[in-house]
Amino acid sequence: MHKALDEGYIDLMIENNLAENLKHDYDITRINDRYSILHSPQETLDMCYLGAKPYHVFPTIYSLCSEISLESSGVSPIQSNPNFDLFGQGVLIGFIDTGIHYQHPAFLNPDGSSRILSIWDQTIENGGIRSDIPFGSEYDNDMINLALTDPNPLSLVPSTDEIGHGTMLAGIAAGSLDESQNFRGAAPKTELVVVKLAQAKAFNRAVFRIPDNVICYPESNILIGIEYIKKVANQLKRPVVLCVGLGSSQGSHEGHSALTSYLDNLSVIPRTSVCVAAGNEGNKRRHYNGVIFNEESYKEIELRVGELDRQFSMEIWQNSPGRLDVKILSPNGEQTAVVPPQLRSCIEHNFIFSNSTVYINNIIVEEESGEQLILLRFSNAMSGIWKIQVFNTTNITSHFNAWLPSGNIITNNTFFLDSDPYTTITSPGNSNNSVTVTAYNQLNNGMLIASSRGFSANGTINPDIAAPGFMLKGPNLKDGYGSATGTGAAAAHTAGIMALILEWNVLKGHYTTISGRDINRLLIRGAVRDASMDYPNRTWGYGRLDLMGMFRSLV
Repeated sequence: MHKALDEGYIDLMIENNLAENLKHDYDITRINDRYSILHSPQETLDMCYLGAKPYHVFPTIYSLCSEISLESSGVSPIQSNPNFDLFGQGVLIGFIDTGIHYQHPAFLNPDGSSRILSIWDQTIENGGIRSDIPFGSEYDNDMINLALTDPNPLSLVPSTDEIGHGTMLAGIAAGSLDESQNFRGAAPKTELVVVKLAQAKAFNRAVFRIPDNVICYPESNILIGIEYIKKVANQLKRPVVLCVGLGSSQGSHEGHSALTSYLDNLSVIPRTSVCVAAGNEGNKRRHYNGVIFNEESYKEIELRVGELDRQFSMEIWQNSPGRLDVKILSPNGEQTAVVPPQLRSCIEHNFIFSNSTVYINNIIVEEESGEQLILLRFSNAMSGIWKIQVFNTTNITSHFNAWLPSGNIITNNTFFLDSDPYTTITSPGNSNNSVTVTAYNQLNNGMLIASSRGFSANGTINPDIAAPGFMLKGPNLKDGYGSATGTGAAAAHTAGIMALILEWNVLKGHYTTISGRDINRLLIRGAVRDASMDYPNRTWGYGRLDLMGMFRSLV
């Protein structure tokens, strides 16, 4: 078994210059030109391993961003206009998600052959055809087509999507026309490259106190999956859209994460574009925005912990030159000492009467962002109201943010009492060049209440655009159709539209070196804006997605 799938090894993300020095002592898997995965033999779990090792080497953990709309974003007028004739032909869309139900009619050509060019299933060993993929198995178009003619397709290509999220998003973006079901994806003639992600290992979950039954994925596997799609597109010399329907509330929310930075860099490469979901954290009460004026001693954050959330993490981020101490009080009144920041920090505090434990990492300089991070990790957390007292130790006003985990990592019964719905865009949505998509209800043009809101913590304008995201029709795991709601579905819809833009520009010769950043700006220019609102808008970005409006903006 490859070390990337072996639970006996801890996966850490390191930069390649460090990997070069360590390659003789550890197993190393190269991700891309900047990062590698270091596989270290797992010892007995020590929660203060994070503290002895810096925060940023532990892969951020991502969760899913979703739970028909062609007219709402100007697609149907374009596809019914013979002067455009845009269906995504010649363009690739890459999905890094839960896999794909490759037998579904939504991914077949009229002759029954597959529109999926390749599947890299990170979870299956010893089944693929290429020696240059680091782990898992790859199945190319020939193998998929052969499987489709077999009475037992899974005997030849055993890759499946047990969850349905990846299948749904791929269908929303690029599903084939099915007139009997009144269904068609936004770009029904694109071809697909699919990465089925391996879920986070037990150790990586434990470090951030994520329950074993939660569906989640490490940043390292996502990054290496994106690199795979990029290589396939380069080999075939095809324009490509990368669709990321995953999100995380870890990190500073300033675009410093490895994944966000990498996607931003890809978005300036000609014929490469990136579409990401903004997240569904707008109504979850998982963000706290704090201000401590210099005459105040501290701010008290009240955190309600639900009965089922016995273990979880929470992050507090303070920008320079601010400096914060922290103290924690349990629901029954037990308290920690005041914990000041250090360069490397990990303190374990056991609350005797509640039998709860909190690990406190108060790190004065988090290496990836340069900002102060207070990481709190709860074990066997007592339900009720916890109080986190944050002390300003400088003579200047302190502005800080706190976030709880995103998606289904915790239940909706754990939240801040005095929460703030803004600055809830999940990573990698806090970007400059990728297209960050929020979701609205295309039936009444109202914003979905769960959609995450901007801006980023450093003021970067996100989201970029709002797209239809309410009950979008797409393929399910039973060869039929269901629906999806949320920013993941909206991002998939937008990814299909971006494929049409690449087709018009690259394959039809109007702008053959167009980049993802260019597409970002074109979509912004063509967006529908309400005269009663100010733009850019923290909820709507630059307005509602409108492909026809984009073409009008070029005239």
